[in-house]
Amino acid sequence: MADTGSNKDYVVVLHGIARTWRSMRRLTHFIERNGYPALNVGYPSTRLPLEALVEYIHQKVVPFNQDPSRKIHFVGYSLGGLLARGFIHKHRPANLGRVVQLAPPNQGSEVVDFWKHTFLYRWIFGLAGQDLGARNKAFSRILGPVDYELGVVAGNRTWDPISSAMIPGPNDGKVSVESTRVPGLTDHIIISASHTFIIYNKEAWEETLHFFEFGQFNGAFNR
Repeated sequence: MADTGSNKDYVVVLHGIARTWRSMRRLTHFIERNGYPALNVGYPSTRLPLEALVEYIHQKVVPFNQDPSRKIHFVGYSLGGLLARGFIHKHRPANLGRVVQLAPPNQGSEVVDFWKHTFLYRWIFGLAGQDLGARNKAFSRILGPVDYELGVVAGNRTWDPISSAMIPGPNDGKVSVESTRVPGLTDHIIISASHTFIIYNKEAWEETLHFFEFGQFNGAFNR
């Protein structure tokens, strides 16, 4: 995609659970090369529950979002996509732009339901990991309704046959394609990517930028 040059909208980038801001550096650099000042937020994804993480991110975003004449867009991977929704629900900026979620468990994950009570899962994924099960409907209160422009990029490729066996229908090894959907979303696209590697997928990058600019996905490869 061509460099937008004069585009000065802000973009907030949010990584997934048990990851760090470093995992989003490639996507962040791609966004910046296309003219958007970007904030790649690091947050303690395994040490706090979902609601507390929303407040943590709020403290990071406020100093970044200083010019109300610019829109502020969000792109979040997995848990980061949920935190973007939670942030907007609790602290919606007046200059809110568009939101892209990459492989988000908007309806929870059956894999989490299976593993969440085991010691290893609790040790790796912490308190926020307990909030992400498909049977946990409480987080819908934290995330709120979608009444803004939201695009979802889902993956349908998996390298984890054990986890995929727990998930009904097409999935990315962690989240079903159906679970990525949420009422009110603007556009939805499925790409050939696994949950782990979707953040490094150049098609996902291009589609994210296209949604920021036009409010819909391009979908040249699968529509």
